[in-house]
Amino acid sequence: MRVLMELILHFIPLLSLFSLVLSVCGDHHGENHTRHHDYCVLGAGPAGLQMGYFLAQSQRDYLIIERNSGPGSFFKRYPRHRKLISINKVYTGRRNREFNLRHDWNSLLSDRPDLLFQRVSRDLYPEADAFPHYLSIFQKELGLRVQYGTDIGRIQASGFGVNANKGYILTDQYGQEYKCRVLLVSTGLWVPEEVHFVGSDLVEGYESIPTDPEEYTDQAVLILGKGNSAFELAQSILGRASRIHLYSPSPVRLAWHTHYVGDLRAVNNELLDTYQLKSLDGLVEGGLESVAIVRRERDGGKRTAGKDGTGKTSGGKGRLYFTLSELLDRRDGNRSTAITAENLPGYHDDNFSLRQPYDRVVRCLGFRFNFSIFEGSARPPHSSAARGRLPAVTAWYEGRGTPNLFILGTAAHSRDYRISAGGFVHGFRYIVRAVHKILEQRYHNNAWPANRLPISQLLSWILKRVNEASGPYQMFGVLGDIILLQGSYCEYLEEFPLQALPRFSALSGRHVSEHGLLVVVMLYGLNRTDTLGPGRAESEWTKAWKSNFLHPVIYYYRTLPTEGDMRQRPIGWPLPRPDAVHHMVEDFLTEWDQPISHSQPLRRFLEHCLHTDLRAYYAETCFRLSLTNHKPPLFCRQGYLNKEGIVGNSHLWQHAREAGLMPANQGSASPGDDGAFSDRLPHASAHVTSTVNF
Repeated sequence: MRVLMELILHFIPLLSLFSLVLSVCGDHHGENHTRHHDYCVLGAGPAGLQMGYFLAQSQRDYLIIERNSGPGSFFKRYPRHRKLISINKVYTGRRNREFNLRHDWNSLLSDRPDLLFQRVSRDLYPEADAFPHYLSIFQKELGLRVQYGTDIGRIQASGFGVNANKGYILTDQYGQEYKCRVLLVSTGLWVPEEVHFVGSDLVEGYESIPTDPEEYTDQAVLILGKGNSAFELAQSILGRASRIHLYSPSPVRLAWHTHYVGDLRAVNNELLDTYQLKSLDGLVEGGLESVAIVRRERDGGKRTAGKDGTGKTSGGKGRLYFTLSELLDRRDGNRSTAITAENLPGYHDDNFSLRQPYDRVVRCLGFRFNFSIFEGSARPPHSSAARGRLPAVTAWYEGRGTPNLFILGTAAHSRDYRISAGGFVHGFRYIVRAVHKILEQRYHNNAWPANRLPISQLLSWILKRVNEASGPYQMFGVLGDIILLQGSYCEYLEEFPLQALPRFSALSGRHVSEHGLLVVVMLYGLNRTDTLGPGRAESEWTKAWKSNFLHPVIYYYRTLPTEGDMRQRPIGWPLPRPDAVHHMVEDFLTEWDQPISHSQPLRRFLEHCLHTDLRAYYAETCFRLSLTNHKPPLFCRQGYLNKEGIVGNSHLWQHAREAGLMPANQGSASPGDDGAFSDRLPHASAHVTSTVNF
C-alpha cells in the first residue's frame, strides 16, 4: 500500500504537466472562438506599426498580427550585407522637428520627440540591425497591440459588419479565426522575384548567397539584375572576384539622375568606376526569359543545361556558360541538354560579350508581394506597374475590387512606382497617415483635419509649409496641401493624395465652395537635363517654370477636377490643367523665403486668384486707409479694424476707463501684460505703440 501511494505521488506532477500541455494545445487546436476587431493590421513592419500608432491615438479597436517573434523581421535578414541605404542625417543645423524629418528616412511619426531613429544610431547609413531594434522600442514604449507568432495562411472575404459591408476572415496556423471589419495589409515585399529559363536551377538567389567576400576569391561572377541588391553584392565582392558582370533587360538607372530613391544609389555604385575604366567588370542589357545557363562538367568536357522542365539536373561542379535558349541544340525537337564542346563555337558569336564562363551566377531581381494567402474575392489584382509584383490599389490605397481592404507600405508602391518615395519608410509613413484620415472619415464620420485661416494669413502659411513640411517634400507629386477658399477665410488641409482629388468630398468630408481651391505640391521639373552639368539649375524667378530640381508648385481650380480630367492630364503632371498655376523657382538651399524671388511672386499669384490685395500694412497706414477708402485692404479689415492692431499699456487702459471710453471691467488683461512688452511699455508713458497681432 505504501509503495502504491509513493507511485501516485510521483505521477501527480507528471499528470499536472500533461494536463497543462493539453490545455495549451487546446488553445490552438481545439474549439477556437472567433475573435472580432474593427481593424486588423497584417504585419508588424514599419507600415503596420505606423498605422497601429494612429489607430491607438484615435482609440480604435485594432490588432496588429505578426508571424515572427518581433517587429521588422525583414530587416533582420535584408539587406544581406547589413548596411542600410536610407539617409539618417542627424545634424541639420535646425531644431525644427518637421524640417528635420525631411532628412530622417528611418523614423516613424509620433507625438514623442524622443522616439526618433537617431536614438539607436547616428550613422548616415546605419547598420541594418538597428532598424528592427528601433521598431521594437517604438512598439513597446507606445504600447501598440501586437500579437506575435501568428502566421496568417488564409484570408477570405465575408459579408458582415455594419450595413452588411464586406469584411474579412483571417485564419492562422492553429485554425484560429479573426474577423475584421477593415483589413490593413502591411506585409511588404518578401517573396524573391524569380524568372524561369533553361538552367535557372543553376542560379543562386540573393536570399541565400554567402556574404563573406572570401567565398568569391578569384571567381568570375554573373549577377542577374541591376538594382541596389545587385550592386550591393557587387560592392561587397569587388576586391575579391576576378570579374563581375551585371545582366538585366534595362540599363542602370542612377538615383541622383532620376530623383527616384529606388534606383541605384551612390553608396553602392563603385563598380561603375571599374566598368568605365575597363578593369574587367561590366554591364550588359538583354532579356531574361530567353536566356540559358549551361554547365560544363569538369570530368568529361561536356556541358549540360540545368532543369528544363524534365526534372533533371546536372551533377557535379563546373563552369557556367551563358547563352540564348534558341541557340541550344534542338535535335530532338525540344530544348536539349546535350551541349558538347564541339557545338559551343556555333552559338557563341565571335565577339559575344558574355562568352567567357562563370564560376557562379546570382539572381538579384528584388521581391514581390505574397498573393497566395488571399482567396477568391479577397485577392487584390496584380498591378500593371513593376511587372505585376505589386497589388493594384485605388488612389486612396484601397485594393481594387476588395472594399475595406487597404494596402500599406512598400506593397502600395504601385501608385507612385518610379515616381516618388511611397515604397520606402520616409515616404509611406505619410501615406499611412493620410489613409488613417480617410478611415476616420469613412467609418467614424470625422472630417479631414483643417486649419481655418483668414485669407490675409494664407501667404505666410503657404511659405511656412513649403519651407518646413516633410510630407509633401518626401512624397513629391503624390501628396499635396489642399486650400479650400471660402471668401474672407480658407480651410487648409495637409497632405491629401492628389490622385484622389476627384473624390475629395467623399474622402475628406469637406466641400469645395464656389470660390474654388488651391493645391500646393512639390515637384521636380519635367526637363531631363544633365543633373551634374552646367545650367542644371534655374535661379531667375521669372523662369521658375523651367526649374529642374524640387520646387513648390501651386495650382488654382475654380471647380474640383473630375475623374475624366484626371485621366486626360498631361504626361508627367500630377494633376489636370488648372485655371492658373504658379512655380516657385528652385532654391539651392531649399529655402523659399526670399522676398523678391519667392514671396512677392507668390503673393501676386494669390492676389490674381483671389481678386484681393494681400499686402501687409502698418497700423498707421490701416488707420489712414480706413478714413480715406470705402473698403480698406483685407489685411486691415481682418487685423486693425477687428481691434487687433492697438497695443497699449496700463496707463492707457486706465485713462480709457476713466474717460468712459470702455467698461470698467474691460482691459484688465491687456496686451501690455504680455511678457514681450512688459519691460518696454511702462516707459512709453502715454504714447501708443501700433502693431498688428497675428
